[in-house]
Amino acid sequence: MACSVDAPSLKDLPKVATDLKSQLEAFNPSCLKDVDTNEKIVLPSAEDVAKEKQHTALLQGVEQFQPILLRKTETVEKNVLPNALDVATEKTQKSLFDGIEKFDATRLKHTETNEKNPLPDKDVVAAEKAHQNLLDGVEHFDKSQMKHTTTEEKNLLPPIEAIEAEKEKNKFLNGIENFDPTKLKHTETCEKNPLPTKDTIEQEKTA
Repeated sequence: MACSVDAPSLKDLPKVATDLKSQLEAFNPSCLKDVDTNEKIVLPSAEDVAKEKQHTALLQGVEQFQPILLRKTETVEKNVLPNALDVATEKTQKSLFDGIEKFDATRLKHTETNEKNPLPDKDVVAAEKAHQNLLDGVEHFDKSQMKHTTTEEKNLLPPIEAIEAEKEKNKFLNGIENFDPTKLKHTETCEKNPLPTKDTIEQEKTA
């Protein structure tokens, strides 16, 4: 059974503004300008192509992966126990924490703080003043009060007699050091033992 659709009445039709209707009716398509459409095809760069290939190869590797190529392995679970040093350190820290947490503040004894400000004695004050005066004298020294002085350079040379004596001494030492024993002449030593005369003997006896 076909259903009939009633045509809308004139009053139900959408209304168009008068000025817009007049513009549409008076529109002349010949006033349009001819425009050429430029179709642009942006090609990917070499880097984009390389990334795309890498991505495709990764996907193919995942899709074509064969689990039968995997080797069977066994998981070894390790439980590393602490050494003696770690255990002792842990015990020390635990006892320290327990002592801090369970500390009884009521067992503390009342003490009074005595603030001491020891003053320096006379000797220290005098030494400090002398040091300060010395520093002030160095810092505020007036160079204008200095007197001009001329430095005399003295070069004390020995007298002629001392020079001649030194020459004789050096000549004597050189003669000893450079002495040539081969230049000595051979000599014969005559040993003499003179006997006393009678007069000498008699004088010795009567003495």
